[in-house]
Amino acid sequence: YYRQCIQVTEQRAYVMRLLDALEVTDRDKRLKVARAILYLAQGVYDECDSDVDVLYWARHNVFLLYHMGVFTALLELLNMEIDNSQACSSAVRKPAISLADSTELRVLLSIMYLMVENIRVQTEDDRPEWIAARETFRIELAAPMCSGEPFALLLFTMVTKFCSMNAPHFPMKKVLLLLWKTVLFTLGGFEELQAMKVRGRERLQLPPLPEDSIRVVRAMRAASPPASAMELIEQQQQQKRGRRSRRPLVKQDSLDTYNERDPFKNEEARDEDEDPEDSDSGIEGEVDPLDRDVIIQPPPPPPPLRPPTERLNFPKGLPWAPKVREKDIEHFLETSRNKFIGFTLGNDIDTLVGLPRPIHESVKTLKQVKPPDQYPDQYSLSPLLPLTLTGNLRLSGEEEVEETPAEILYLGMLPNLSQYVIALLKLLLAAAPTSKAKTDSINILADVLPEEMPITVLQSMKLGIDVNRHKEIIVKAISALLILLLKHFKLNHIYQFEIVSQHLVFANCIPLILKFFNQNIMSYISAKNSICVLDFPHCVVHELPELTAESLEAGDNNQFCWRNLFSCINLLRILNKLTKWKHSRTMMLVVFKSAPILKRALKVKQAMMQLYVLKLLKIQTKYLGRQWRKSNMKTMSAIYQKVRHRLNDDWAYGNDIDARPWYFQVEECDMRESIEKFNSRRYDRSRGGPAGGEFTPVDNCLQSVLGQRVELPEDFQYSYELWLEREVFSQPIQWEGLLERP
Repeated sequence: YYRQCIQVTEQRAYVMRLLDALEVTDRDKRLKVARAILYLAQGVYDECDSDVDVLYWARHNVFLLYHMGVFTALLELLNMEIDNSQACSSAVRKPAISLADSTELRVLLSIMYLMVENIRVQTEDDRPEWIAARETFRIELAAPMCSGEPFALLLFTMVTKFCSMNAPHFPMKKVLLLLWKTVLFTLGGFEELQAMKVRGRERLQLPPLPEDSIRVVRAMRAASPPASAMELIEQQQQQKRGRRSRRPLVKQDSLDTYNERDPFKNEEARDEDEDPEDSDSGIEGEVDPLDRDVIIQPPPPPPPLRPPTERLNFPKGLPWAPKVREKDIEHFLETSRNKFIGFTLGNDIDTLVGLPRPIHESVKTLKQVKPPDQYPDQYSLSPLLPLTLTGNLRLSGEEEVEETPAEILYLGMLPNLSQYVIALLKLLLAAAPTSKAKTDSINILADVLPEEMPITVLQSMKLGIDVNRHKEIIVKAISALLILLLKHFKLNHIYQFEIVSQHLVFANCIPLILKFFNQNIMSYISAKNSICVLDFPHCVVHELPELTAESLEAGDNNQFCWRNLFSCINLLRILNKLTKWKHSRTMMLVVFKSAPILKRALKVKQAMMQLYVLKLLKIQTKYLGRQWRKSNMKTMSAIYQKVRHRLNDDWAYGNDIDARPWYFQVEECDMRESIEKFNSRRYDRSRGGPAGGEFTPVDNCLQSVLGQRVELPEDFQYSYELWLEREVFSQPIQWEGLLERP
C-alpha cells in the first residue's frame, strides 16, 4: 500500500512536469511534450505485455491526466492552433495538403478523444473517485467553458471553418469523432434517452410507455428479402434455355436473435417450382455473402431444442402496440356525422349525439388507444408535452427554461445552425462512396494522405484501404451525430427538433441519403477496409507479420463491417425522422424514386435496418400506385408484420385526404413561421422574452397599471404645470359620454 502511494505520487509529479513543459514557446518542444502525454493516454504500450494491460493503463492514466487538469491545458492549446492564422494561410496556398500540415492538431485531438471516450465508458470495476470524475467531466463539457460556449460548439466551429476553405488542414475525421463522442457523453445515448423519457412522463404524471422500443427492435428477426427484377429476368431466361435452376440452399440467419424459421420462407418453399422469388440470394443461386459461413453441404444436424421457458419469451403477434392520433378521431367523427346527420361540428371529439351505437363503441376504442399526452395538431408527435418538459410557464408570461445540456447546446448552435448543418452534409457528401471527385469539392483526405505518395503496389493497396476506412469513419460519425441531435432536441422541445429537421431538408439531406443508398448496399455492408494486424493495441504489443498484397486483399475474417451497418441504420433513421407525418417530404421520396432504392436495401438481412426501410416504404405506398402494391405483396406483408399500425391509417390505399399538392408548400411555410415565433419568444430578448416585446402579456388591472413606476424624462418636471394646463384643465370632459353605450 505504501509503495502504491509512492507510485501514484511519482506519476502525479511526472504529469505536473509535463504540464509545465506545455507552456514553453518553442513549438517543437511543445509538440514533443504533447506526444509524451499522448503516449500516457495510449497506455504506455512499450512497457506492457498484452492488450489487456495496455487498455488498463490507458484508462488509469486518462483519469490521472484529468485529475491533474490536462484537459484544460489541451483546450487552451487547441484554441491557439485554431486561431493560428499563419498555419491556415500557408495551408490555403499549398496545392496539396498532407499529414504533416496537421501534426499538432492531430496529437491534441487524439489525446482529447482518448480522455473523453475512456471517461465516458462505464465499467464494473470503476473506482468511486472515477465515478465522481465522470459526472464532473460531463458537466464541464456540457457547460460553457472559458470561451463562453460548450466544447461541442468549438468543434462545430472547426467543421464550418474547414468546409468554408478557411482552414483546409484541419483533420476532419478526428474532429468529427471527438464531436460525436462529446455529444454522446454530454447528452446521453439511446439508453439514457429512454430513461429521460420515462422520468419525464413520471414527472408529468403521464402513463408509462406501452413498450420499450429498443427492446422490441432487438427482439425482431430479419425477413428474407424479395427478389429483384434482375434476378427474376435471369431466372426466366434460364428456364427458357432449359436449364434447371438450383434449389435454394437452407440458410440460417447469422444476424437474427432467434432461430425460428422465417414465415416468408415457408411461403417461398410452397411456391418453389412456380414462384421465381424463391431464390432470395444473388443471381443464379449465388450465395448471399451474409450467409457464407453458415451454409454447409450436406446440411448440418438440427440444433438442440431450446428449453420451453426460453421459447415463452418469443414475442407473439404484432411487435408494436397500435396508436391513433386525435386528428384521426376527428376525421372519423366528421365522416360519420356527414353520413348519419348531415352536418359537422368542427374540432369536437366528445359530442356523439345522433350517431349510431357502433360509432360510439368505435370512438371509445380509438380513445383507449390514443395516448392521453397528445395534442390535436401535428406537434403532438413529441413523446412528451412539448412546452412543459423543459420548464414551467410563470403567470407573468415569462417561460422558465431548465438549463439542460440539450438546451445549452441548442442555444449556442442557434445563431449559426444552418451553417453547421450545411457543413455536416458537405462532409457526408464528400465521404459517400457514390460521390465522384470534383475539383471544387472539399478535401477530406488531408489527414490520411502522406507527404510522399506510394511507389509500390503494396503501399498503394494499403493507402487505398486507409482512404476507404477514413471515409467510412466520417460517415459513421456524422450519421450518429445527426440522429443524436434530432432525438435529444425532440425530447427537449419539439420546435428545436423541427428547426434542425427543416434545415436538413432545405440543405437537400433527403436526396443525399437516397444517393448514398443508391449503390450495391450488400457490398458496402460486407466491405473489408481494415487491416487487423495494424489495429491498436495489437500492432504495438505483438510482432507484426509481413504484409503482402494477398493478405491485404483477403482482409479480416469478419463477414460484416459493423461500422457501415451502423451508418446505414443511422441514415435510415434520420430519413424517417425528417419525413414522418410530413406529406411534402414524403412526396420528395416519391419524386426521387426512392422505392426501388429502399427495396434493394432490404437485401441486408438485419432486423433493425429492415424495420426502418419498411417504415419509409409504408409512408409512400399510397402514392406508388396499385400496380406497385400488387407486384410487391411480400414487401406489403413485411410492412404489416413489422411496422407499428396506426388505426384509420389507409397506408395500403390511395385515398389520403391530406395528400393535396397545393398544401405542401404552405405546410413548410407555416412550420417556419411557428419556429420563428418560438425562437423569438424564448431566446430573442429584443423582441420577446423577459425584456418585453410583442409576446409580453397586457396588464388589464387598473390598480396594477396605476401602481407601476414610470420613468419620466428629466425635463418633464420643468414643464409639468404647462402640461397639466394644456392636457387636463383646458380639455372639456364629457362625463355623460361614459354612460352611453357604444
